[in-house]
Amino acid sequence: MPDLIPLNLSGVGSFPGLSLQLLVDALLTAVHARLRVAGFLLASPFFGGSTVPLQVRIIMSIVLGVGVVTNIDVPDWRSFEALTGFLVVLTELALGISTGLILTIWFTTVMLAGEKIAASAGLGFAAQIDPDTGGQTPVVSKTFSLFMTVIFLSWNGHLVILHSILDSYRFLPVGSLPNFPVLIQGVIMATGSMFLTAAVVMLPIVTFLMAINLAIGVITRSAPQLNLFSFGFPISMLAVFILLFLWVDALGGSFEDLSRSAVENVQNILGMIANG
Repeated sequence: MPDLIPLNLSGVGSFPGLSLQLLVDALLTAVHARLRVAGFLLASPFFGGSTVPLQVRIIMSIVLGVGVVTNIDVPDWRSFEALTGFLVVLTELALGISTGLILTIWFTTVMLAGEKIAASAGLGFAAQIDPDTGGQTPVVSKTFSLFMTVIFLSWNGHLVILHSILDSYRFLPVGSLPNFPVLIQGVIMATGSMFLTAAVVMLPIVTFLMAINLAIGVITRSAPQLNLFSFGFPISMLAVFILLFLWVDALGGSFEDLSRSAVENVQNILGMIANG
C-alpha cells in the first residue's frame, strides 16, 4: 500500500479573497444607499403599481443602490451610532416615500377628474376594482390613469424622475438632515394643485353636460308629453363619449403638461429641502 502524502496547509490562509467582514460592510453600505430609491419605488405611481411585481422593484432598488455606491461617496455605516443609524434609515425612507407620494398626488389628478366626469354623465355605476387603490374606481378614471401613464412613459418621464432621485444624493447625501417643513409644505401644495388641475381638466366636459341637462329640462318643461327624461340618460352618455373622442388631442397635451409639471415639482422640492 503506497504511503500517503501529507497535505501542506500552511499557505491556505494566504490565498487572496474577500473577507466576510468586508462583504458585510459592502452590503450594509449598499442597503443605506438604496433606502431612498426603494422608498420612492414603493410610493411612486408607475413603479409602485400592482402591475410591477415586488421582485422587480427589489431588483431595481438593489441595482440603483449599487450605482449610487459606485458613483457617490456613501458614509460608512460604522460611523453612525445606534440611534443615529436608526434615524438615518428613517430619514432616507421618509425622503423617498415623500417624493413618491408627491408624484402620486399629481397623477391622482386625472383620476379625480375622470371620477367627476363619470358622476356628471351618469357613468358612476360603471366601476371596477382598482388593484392599486383597492376600491371601486370608475372606468373613465382608470382610462385617464392609463392614458396619463402612457404619456408619462412616452417622453421618458420615468427616466427623468429616477435621474433626479439619484442626483439628490449629490446635494443631499446619506446621513444629512433635510428640511422637513419644506417637504411637508410641498406635499400640501401638491394636494392643492391636484384639486385645481382636476377642476381645469373636467370643466369643459362638465360644463357641456350641464348645458345638455339644462336643455332637456327646458324642453321637458315646455312640452311634458315628450318626456325627454326617459332618454336624457342615454343622451348624456353618448355626449360624453363623443366629447372624449373629440377632446383626445387636447387631453393628451394637457396630460403631458401635467406629467412634466409633476416631475418639475418633485425636482424643485428636492432642491428646496437640501438648500433650506
